Amino acid sequence: MRKKRKKQVNAPVGSETFERRMERQRARRAFDKKHGKSARKGKDISHNKMLKNGGSNKDGYKLESPSKNRSRNGHKPKKK
Repeated sequence: MRKKRKKQVNAPVGSETFERRMERQRARRAFDKKHGKSARKGKDISHNKMLKNGGSNKDGYKLESPSKNRSRNGHKPKKK
């Protein structure tokens, strides 16, 4: 028998979570339009200023490996 799992529900339209998700999606689409979808394969679009800290696509974004992007957890890179 299969486990009964609760269906994933996205945040309601207009919520802060929804707006951040749309901002990420716009960044991915803009990058794909400029560089092609194959250039992004296996990578994440990383915002220079985190969306949860008030950042946006206007602040800039870059291509980064998923492990590097997600391991940072909002911390700024250490300067040598």
